[in-house]
Amino acid sequence: MTEIVSNTAVDTIYFGGDIVTVDDARPSVEAVAVKGGRIAAVGDLTDVLAQAGDDTRLVNLRGRTLLPGFVDAHSHLSLTGFQAGTANLLPAPDGEVNDIAALQAALKAWTDTETGKAWTWIIGFGYDDAQLAGLAHPTRDDLDAVSVERPVLVIHQSSHLGAVNSKGLELLGYDESSEDPEGGVIRRWPGTLVPNGVLEETAFFAAWGKSAEDFDEKERRRLIGLGQRAMAAFGFTTAQDGRVMTTTDLDALRAAADNGLFDIDVVAYPDSSLAAKLEEAPGPQYTNRLRIGGLKLGLDGSPQGRTAWLTQPYLTPPGGKGPEYRGYPAMTDDMVLDAVCGAYSKGWQILAHVNGDAAVDQFITALRQATTRYRPIDPRPVAIHAQTAREDQLDAMQELGVIPSFFSMHTFYWGDWYRETVLGERRAARISPAASALRRGLRYTSHHDAPVALPSSIAVLASQVTRVTRSGHVLGEQQRVSALDAIKATTLNAAHQYFEEATKGSITVGKLADFVVLSRNPLAVEPDEIKNIQVLETIKEGRTIYPEQE
Repeated sequence: MTEIVSNTAVDTIYFGGDIVTVDDARPSVEAVAVKGGRIAAVGDLTDVLAQAGDDTRLVNLRGRTLLPGFVDAHSHLSLTGFQAGTANLLPAPDGEVNDIAALQAALKAWTDTETGKAWTWIIGFGYDDAQLAGLAHPTRDDLDAVSVERPVLVIHQSSHLGAVNSKGLELLGYDESSEDPEGGVIRRWPGTLVPNGVLEETAFFAAWGKSAEDFDEKERRRLIGLGQRAMAAFGFTTAQDGRVMTTTDLDALRAAADNGLFDIDVVAYPDSSLAAKLEEAPGPQYTNRLRIGGLKLGLDGSPQGRTAWLTQPYLTPPGGKGPEYRGYPAMTDDMVLDAVCGAYSKGWQILAHVNGDAAVDQFITALRQATTRYRPIDPRPVAIHAQTAREDQLDAMQELGVIPSFFSMHTFYWGDWYRETVLGERRAARISPAASALRRGLRYTSHHDAPVALPSSIAVLASQVTRVTRSGHVLGEQQRVSALDAIKATTLNAAHQYFEEATKGSITVGKLADFVVLSRNPLAVEPDEIKNIQVLETIKEGRTIYPEQE
């Protein structure tokens, strides 16, 4: 059966390949027609072709696969652009930094680039102590070898830790007399109070903010553009800028939108501390492809960095910590409750970064109290990452209408590290418990959290289906999901997370003509072949935005 809503000639018709609609009422069709940026017809090729006119563009997919455009359930668009401007310190397979010498060489090479000459700080992004020879963070001494005149900042792949050189410590005012900031740690040389350059959480965030202080509006806008380009290249037609930390950053997003920079839709979630400073309330309406979706909280840190807040001790604590070390919270219970109640009282959506199960407990407790006070009809709070969510916590999410958004790519990037160092085999096997969520009817989503990982839609799909680690180990086979469920997690379910399921997430008549063209059909290949699929084209409301058109 063909569904048609237009009696006049359509603009474009796609045919000649697999069309995965992600619409249970019509899972696959032979052709799709677009008119005025929306889907005008889906169904049999003969019926859809009947809608063509003299000026209709006919697009033969030639065996390629058409899917709904991917909807980014969680990332940091601006920081993804920031990463693109810095020295690439990622380990294999996304980079070449697997020891301190390679890290130093990458930083020195970057200083000769146009950006490296223009920025005050020497900055690199993406090193991972779990992949560096010696399994240790770079120290101030390692970074002093790069420069003693310029401040140097290297950002851990988790984006929750980093290291600075001696000049950076000086500019930050961190010395042996400095106390650790609330929610953070200044690491010290063993047996002393002298900072060794490695910073955790709020101590690190201060360094990151300091490094970007002299960016002008033009530079911030350029970096936002780089972030958007990266998202579009991986098939995303809607992206998130999760946890915008300052009004300056929010103003940069608005300036980018006002200047017509966005080809994709961008949903920003300011940090809860900015709630009183918002010029407009979060809501469903886009202005120049930008809208404020709600507020974001950060309740703990990173499991791979061993700063996430757990109820049970880490398998191996980081240096200087005892055997009972469980990480630590980023916010007090009262702070979390005030933020959640503030959002619920206004009808605003709330997202919370919760990696450790203790942080999940804190979020659930606050949600229960806020729900009792305000009785929201459909709040759709989101538990971002929920890496170590327990079965009882998934029950509570079902009860409270929480959407778990899993960082499923952890199974590849840090699965082995979790097994051997962070959690141990039993707990590691349950990270990103997607199958457990599905058994409860939870409409979970999956994300890439760029710039923590590259914004690879295909890696997001593959990781959910295979759960294969770097070493080839299957991490928690019982938490694997089907390819279709994996696709839903980053299309229709993600649109639902944004309250946009009526216009996005499936190839359904009346919805926006947001599509992605893939080299192969994820539903028709072996699970271990999904990772090799390529994004060939990204289409936003009927217009190709990747590859960029001349």
